[in-house]
Amino acid sequence: MTLIQRRGWMVRQARLVTGVATGVGAAGFLPVFIPAAHAGSQLEEPLADAVRNALRLAIAQAAPPEPEFPTTGARLHYVRWLVEMAVRLTRHHVDWRERKEFLQTVWYEAKRAGLDPGLVLGLIQVESGFRKFVVSPVGARGYMQVMPFWSRLIGDGDPGKLFHMQTNLRFGCVILRHYIDREKGDLFMGLGRYNGSRGRPEYPNAVFAAARRWEFKDKPPEAPVGTPAPTGPSSAGPLGRSV
Repeated sequence: MTLIQRRGWMVRQARLVTGVATGVGAAGFLPVFIPAAHAGSQLEEPLADAVRNALRLAIAQAAPPEPEFPTTGARLHYVRWLVEMAVRLTRHHVDWRERKEFLQTVWYEAKRAGLDPGLVLGLIQVESGFRKFVVSPVGARGYMQVMPFWSRLIGDGDPGKLFHMQTNLRFGCVILRHYIDREKGDLFMGLGRYNGSRGRPEYPNAVFAAARRWEFKDKPPEAPVGTPAPTGPSSAGPLGRSV
């Protein structure tokens, strides 16, 4: 079997397995179709006007994913996180600039939605295996496997934009935050809603397990040998004695 014949056979198999026609889309890429590793998909549910408007506003606030930090210490914490996560992500993204842009956007969108970046990375690992153009058998798209109906509900109606990195991460984080809020802060139930398998343990447990791989335990660099220990009211009493 020649390479061209093999490619044609793979495309035909993808059509049979997914029921979706494959081909090069308008954006010039060949979508990758994956089996449903964790059966289920986000369910289209009625949204109150206030909720829909709030979600639409959260999506529409355009801003480059440039993290801002209140202190130098917070910035250094982010830099250490970025360096360590970039090393862990090498197997999925070889190019350093691509990894840096992706991780910076994950941090920005996760923090913006009040989520742990490690949880978001774990969800992406389970949902798409860090593949940008992946499409599930039920039509979910991109890194965070966002269902196209969300583009109609809270976006501009163009599901093709869900393959854009920041757009996909913005939608995914906003939707996950919405589901967690609906479950009154219960991560287990919120993740179940995200996957369309509310109440079942398989998907939340898979995300929690994957998120452990992306946990970050910050270790600030140690002070050089010979650096005097800090002193002050917090370490000594009024007469200079330790308390």
